[in-house]
Amino acid sequence: AFGESAGGFIGSPASYAMLTNLDPCTPAGYPMREGQGLIPGMLFAAYQMMIAILAPAIITGSFTERVRFPAYLVFICLWLLCVYCPFAHWVWSPKGFLRTWGVHDFAGGIVVHIAAGNASLASLFVVGSRRYVNEEERKRLQVPHNRAFVALGSALLWFGWM
Repeated sequence: AFGESAGGFIGSPASYAMLTNLDPCTPAGYPMREGQGLIPGMLFAAYQMMIAILAPAIITGSFTERVRFPAYLVFICLWLLCVYCPFAHWVWSPKGFLRTWGVHDFAGGIVVHIAAGNASLASLFVVGSRRYVNEEERKRLQVPHNRAFVALGSALLWFGWM
């Protein structure tokens, strides 16, 4: 996503493949504002990898009980390469075409939330609804399994956004 730009649409994967050409101590990030310092290249790469791994978590909810795990892994790998990386280049790279149009995405709303949300919606149309053997199985599986964990997860999400 952050390699040499090809017309503002995609970054070259050869620029930083397997973290080559990336000096851990040399600043390589992009400043958010003019005049700000840059962060070390390895820290910038680690942060971008963290965001790239967290983005599929939004899609995961749409796959629950619908696809098998190997199919999910294949989808996530393809989604990261074909959707996330171009979106990240378009918006976050200084030569990305949306960035040159003046689009600023400081919190990841475009790259992470819009791309993953649309992928979730598209996957629902492709995969379809959950399939149950009978009505009794549906009722049994749709009940929350552990209400304490549901409350804990909600509290963590709520606290995390504050």
